[in-house]
Amino acid sequence: MEQHYKLFRVRELADNDEDFIKTLAETFIEEVSVDADRLKKAVAEKDFHEAYQAAHKMKPTVDLFELGVLDTLIEVQDWGKFTKTDMDITAQLDIVITAVNKALVEIKSDFNL
Repeated sequence: MEQHYKLFRVRELADNDEDFIKTLAETFIEEVSVDADRLKKAVAEKDFHEAYQAAHKMKPTVDLFELGVLDTLIEVQDWGKFTKTDMDITAQLDIVITAVNKALVEIKSDFNL
């Protein structure tokens, strides 16, 4: 439990309300998985604007659940925001996607979702 994510800030936000914590976990699973797929597709297609938007949308949730990749996600976001055509962002994207996928698996298991 909580190897690839942390609930400290989630518990703080939820004031230790277990039902609300579970709701936040469900929201994480629903939204972040879709946003991660959107981000992967945008980077693959070099759709800078879409990559920026997807990464930007993921930031608060990745931060709240403390996946440990916020700075790397910001690098991906900035790649899109500043249209860094001369930069290969795939290594950073892989780090973010790996962290998200590990957290998704663990959260599903921990919350029986």
